[in-house]
Amino acid sequence: MMAAMFATFILQVMIRYTARIGWVAETFPWLEPSNFGWTLEFCLALWLWLVFWGNSFVVRDQDHVSFDILYFAVSGKVRRGFIIVTGLAIAIGLLLSIDPTWDRFKILRLKKTATLSDLFGDWIRMRDIYAIYILFLITVPARYLWLVWQAFRSSMRARQHTSEGRLDE
Repeated sequence: MMAAMFATFILQVMIRYTARIGWVAETFPWLEPSNFGWTLEFCLALWLWLVFWGNSFVVRDQDHVSFDILYFAVSGKVRRGFIIVTGLAIAIGLLLSIDPTWDRFKILRLKKTATLSDLFGDWIRMRDIYAIYILFLITVPARYLWLVWQAFRSSMRARQHTSEGRLDE
């Protein structure tokens, strides 16, 4: 996606500067800048997909910027509590936003893109471009719920080991 964005950006720059050269405009009339309005919308759609796809499937938790001074200052038990509380809050918040977002998608299925439909055909709708956001609203809560489950399980194992140790004494 980054390569496609970069290639489209280079095309934008090339068209912008070659349009001013008289012989280029006469020799290659299809290089008319008004034919390349789609490049901006294409870059924006790619950027949108890149951000939400990346955050859904590529970026790991340790790759995010975090302010974890308090997190590392507390015990492992409190850290697990932090993970459970924040993970549930994030997951619930994102999952609750699916329904209102889906309602907006009903409107977006009617709207065509400004310029991409001219290039790729009438089948591209705004809903198709923003569909990655729904996927984001499903996968990110699933990832956080998995973290919550792991924290809960490690907390249960810690309790089990502690109780087993007491029985052996």
